Amino acid sequence: MQLNYSFIIPVYNRPEEIQELLDSLAALRTANKFEVVIVEDGSSKPSKAIVDDFKDRLNISYYFKENSGPGDSRNYGMKRAQGNYFIILDSDCILPENYLIEVHNELINEYADCFGGPDEAHESFTNLQKAINFSMTSFITTGGIRGHSNSVNKFQPRSFNMGLSKAAFEASNGFGSIHPGEDPDLSIRLWKLGYQTKFIPRAVVYHKRRVSWGKFYKQVQKFGLVRPILNQWHPSTKSITYWFPTFFVSGFVLGLLFLFIGYKWFILLYMVYFIVAFIIALATTKSLVVSFWSMVAIGVQFVGYGYGFLKSTIALHFFNKDPKTYFPDLFFNKV
Repeated sequence: MQLNYSFIIPVYNRPEEIQELLDSLAALRTANKFEVVIVEDGSSKPSKAIVDDFKDRLNISYYFKENSGPGDSRNYGMKRAQGNYFIILDSDCILPENYLIEVHNELINEYADCFGGPDEAHESFTNLQKAINFSMTSFITTGGIRGHSNSVNKFQPRSFNMGLSKAAFEASNGFGSIHPGEDPDLSIRLWKLGYQTKFIPRAVVYHKRRVSWGKFYKQVQKFGLVRPILNQWHPSTKSITYWFPTFFVSGFVLGLLFLFIGYKWFILLYMVYFIVAFIIALATTKSLVVSFWSMVAIGVQFVGYGYGFLKSTIALHFFNKDPKTYFPDLFFNKV
């Protein structure tokens, strides 16, 4: 099968991110021709001028549409792409120069209609970005579900670094209107259609998350809100592991109460966990500062996700709330 690649990149009010991403695309070492499709999702700060600057270096096209969310924007781009295999990226990613070589070699050797790759922190990232990257990708925090070969669950590619064949896109109709959560929803629907997903460990991107602590908390809380909805839509994917952040935070609060009445053993378990996490962070990041902030990031992630997961579970399963009505901020209207 001849693979013709189209990079699909939605962007919303972040022209500076597109500049960095396009620079890395222009620097790719590959014998494969590829195109780049930029979909401006109703931005008030458009990136067209930056895209135009790359027309002599990249086979690139630019589309502007009204705001309908990243999932629908990716669908919009895939419908207009010329290739037969789409590579979907977030605008805050940077590619190493061997990225497409690794993807192509893997697909030629063992083809799959959908793949995902890991994200790492570039040495130029801030300490906050490196800390959040550790919290989001480490096996000790997420169990590897966001991109590790030893993932505890069947791998669900994430749309910041995701490949999808044209055939699989047309069969599945692409991403749904939920956000976040549109990427695992698509993966699960692809499995039901008989398509396979795979993890390509060498298809690394540098995911330059531009977030503050407040934005990070809101992001992970939304992840928590979404998961019970996905479990309701796809009951076969339910797992006790999704409860871990809620149990973790609840147990920590319980441990503090026990400590107050003189029982120290429970809180000592949490001390052991964070000591182990700190050692792993230090071995991974090689920085005491980043390792310290990584512990803060773990706390923010567990509290945000755990609260969101519990809130959504109670709303859906105890009060029978309709997700789209009760959590309207998690859904976009398609154009």
